[in-house]
Amino acid sequence: MDVVIFGLGQLSKLAWYVLAHDSPHRVVGFTVHDEFMREEEFMGLPVTPFERLSETQPPERVGLLAPTGWKGMNAVRAGVFAAGKDQGYRFASYVASSALVWPDLQMGENCMVFDGSIIQPFARVGDNCNIRSGVLISHDAVVGDHCFVAAGAVIAGNARIGDSCVIGLSSTIRDDCKIARRCFIGAGAVVVSNTEENGVYLGVPARRSPGTVDDLATAG
Repeated sequence: MDVVIFGLGQLSKLAWYVLAHDSPHRVVGFTVHDEFMREEEFMGLPVTPFERLSETQPPERVGLLAPTGWKGMNAVRAGVFAAGKDQGYRFASYVASSALVWPDLQMGENCMVFDGSIIQPFARVGDNCNIRSGVLISHDAVVGDHCFVAAGAVIAGNARIGDSCVIGLSSTIRDDCKIARRCFIGAGAVVVSNTEENGVYLGVPARRSPGTVDDLATAG
């Protein structure tokens, strides 16, 4: 599939590199919202305002990939995904050749699974998820839509991750735990029981911190 990548930051550059060197996709350009247009070329490819992308790169000819981070609890990436689908675009997904997955993996659109990650049989990953390097998603676990799972995280068997969650670096979700939607699990946290929606959980064992994920709206 010919692919246009959304964004001009480091994660977009990384997406360009891994697609060029480790996927069947061909990157043909970049796109960004008109208000953020700063240059007409990035990584040697043309940059087109997202609002006018269909004029030169129509959905019947190219797919999109939005590799943005967890800013706004993944809201930025979710917004691009929704806008692209509204315009009729398909979204590409990427699974690193060094990741260990099975042929019957159930995974949605606009997902990236990076090097060294393991997704075991019967696990499921929703739409618009970013699974960073060295993540373990164990058997029968479910990762909802619009999630970001940072490097080294472990999601044990039959755990459930709700939509729009951020699972921090080297954190652990114990088997059978249910992470409610829009939760932020801090780096190194160990979650041993179910969480509540919009919560920030830190520590070992993880406990809910004061405030909500809305306090993190400008982070990521």
